[in-house]
Amino acid sequence: MPSKLRENISSNYFEAANRLRPKTARRRIVAYVEAYDDIFFWRTVLGPFEDESRYFEIMLPTRVGKLERGKKAAIMNMLSERTGKDMIACVDADYDYLEQGATTTSENVISNPYVFHTYAYAIENLQCYAPSLHDICVAVTLNDHRLFDIEEFLRQYSVAIFPLFVWSIWHYRTPDYGKFTITDFNRIIETGHFTIERAEDLIANIKRKVGSKIHRLQKEHPDAKESYLKVKADLLRLGVTPETTYLYIQGHHLFDKVVVPMLKKICNQLVNERQQEINQQSQHSTQRHNELSCYTSSIGSVEATLRRNKGYETSEPYQRIQQDIRRFLGIETPSQE
Repeated sequence: MPSKLRENISSNYFEAANRLRPKTARRRIVAYVEAYDDIFFWRTVLGPFEDESRYFEIMLPTRVGKLERGKKAAIMNMLSERTGKDMIACVDADYDYLEQGATTTSENVISNPYVFHTYAYAIENLQCYAPSLHDICVAVTLNDHRLFDIEEFLRQYSVAIFPLFVWSIWHYRTPDYGKFTITDFNRIIETGHFTIERAEDLIANIKRKVGSKIHRLQKEHPDAKESYLKVKADLLRLGVTPETTYLYIQGHHLFDKVVVPMLKKICNQLVNERQQEINQQSQHSTQRHNELSCYTSSIGSVEATLRRNKGYETSEPYQRIQQDIRRFLGIETPSQE
């Protein structure tokens, strides 16, 4: 395809291409995403809506023959006349959803009917959906022992950071966001070295750090109480709760600094537990060697398993994405009876 034609590909192009196909052919809807890792997630979102009349093709946006990565590239492919029923963009919400139009990108994310977003900060947050993480441990270790209450830990973690998270969004809804950046916020909510035995101490330490920062912010903004409470109320309206704040913080931080270190500690202990069980139950050394070898070869990777986690399908953000797709396709929402 000539480069100038490729530059001007729009929804009209795909719509015209669809008209050239036989009437019995399925309608093709192109879905642009930000990165290769996003393709599998959006396949789980869009796949259930494919039928004999339509299908989705998920890809990275291109320009002059070069792959473009990132939300900006995806959205720029979707603006003005380039948008339409045969071309959509699927992006991470980041803070743009919670900023509620405070920036141009935020306005595009929440207002463009052909741009769909994760509601949670990013795909990584949904992959770390708390109710699904025990299953991840089982998939990695083949050991179903509930060694640690992961859901309760992330609930307490979320409650501890929620008041400071409100301050973070408060800043990002103003031109002064540079005075308290996401990086600053992440530094404060860092859990540090995770151990099962010290989990309560980690939460207590985070509460202490959060409280200290909030005290400083209140001194810096003595007249912000009313606006802070308005932001808090708006976040609750948008679906953020103290118990689920972890879904809305930076995805890479949650994945790399909180959840993966925690799961690795839990999984290592579960593996040791299973290996000890094999050692105790084996009747002779050959059996023990064979069983241990078989088990070791079956152990998975925490990161790889987590990135293929689909347990988020019961989460509220995922359900909201599906509602948006139904609305776009003109499909009635299933009855809740």
